[in-house]
Amino acid sequence: MAVARSLVRPLASSALFGVRALSSEATEPAVKLWARVVRFEAADTNDEHFGVLSDDGATARIVTQGADGKTSIADAPSPVSAVRPPVEPSVLYGVGLNYRDHAAETGMESRPDYPVVFLKAPTTVIGHDQLIVVPRCCADPAEVDYEGELAVVIGKPARNVSEEDALSYVLGYTIANDVTARRWQGMKGGKQWARGKSFDTFCPLGPVLVHPSLLPDPQDLHITTRLNGDVVQSASTSDMVHSVARIISHLSQGTTLPPGAVILTGTPSGVGYAQDPPRYLRAGDVVEVEISGIGTLRNRVAEETDVDGELRV
Repeated sequence: MAVARSLVRPLASSALFGVRALSSEATEPAVKLWARVVRFEAADTNDEHFGVLSDDGATARIVTQGADGKTSIADAPSPVSAVRPPVEPSVLYGVGLNYRDHAAETGMESRPDYPVVFLKAPTTVIGHDQLIVVPRCCADPAEVDYEGELAVVIGKPARNVSEEDALSYVLGYTIANDVTARRWQGMKGGKQWARGKSFDTFCPLGPVLVHPSLLPDPQDLHITTRLNGDVVQSASTSDMVHSVARIISHLSQGTTLPPGAVILTGTPSGVGYAQDPPRYLRAGDVVEVEISGIGTLRNRVAEETDVDGELRV
């Protein structure tokens, strides 16, 4: 675990990607090699590592860090038993109503001048294939909803950055599900969104972190969310009201975005509570969020059934 722990903090900086392997001067083969950085538990040792995930997701080549701070990649792959969130956010921002069709389905107005910003507790973050747990206080009546989103990880301190320079502060892109308890988002949370979005397990993140050189235009990606195999959300990031660059620039005005900050950039239309009848998450459901060029984030849903935390899966 010593090596893995030493890399957790570098994950929040450009050092994670292995010195020059994904620098602006990286060669194309090196960039492809580091395309799918994953944080995982090895099945043969139960140790946690960072690595480069195989195409089928079954193995990963471990990244190690030497005393000189340089990183290297193991030649032999290791079997993956569990995928962890690719980053432990220092702060977690969300942007609401950032797709016009989603704003319309909620009966709210998208804000063309300034993004609608909220905070989400970093303790909500879980990894690929981990359980989304509906707490007892959100289960009756049902109210917990999915929101598939593109997530941005900041790689170096960003303060007062311009929209033109904003993307140079991005460490990488991943996938998020901004799980939300709708009643707590409204009246039960004092109409402040953070409460209804900050229950434990309410931010699946992953499965991999993709370097921005492989996704040079974050406004040219497709998001698809599936619930139990049914497509419930399908949109292009080109439909965003505020671009990724504009969001980063806006959030950085007078405020430092530290390395490791994660920004959820908004969800398209098709959320559960806007459907007729509403389609909320229940025990046994499977939510998949797929983004072109990144992969698919998958999580099952369980319900908390008593004060001791017993789950109904």
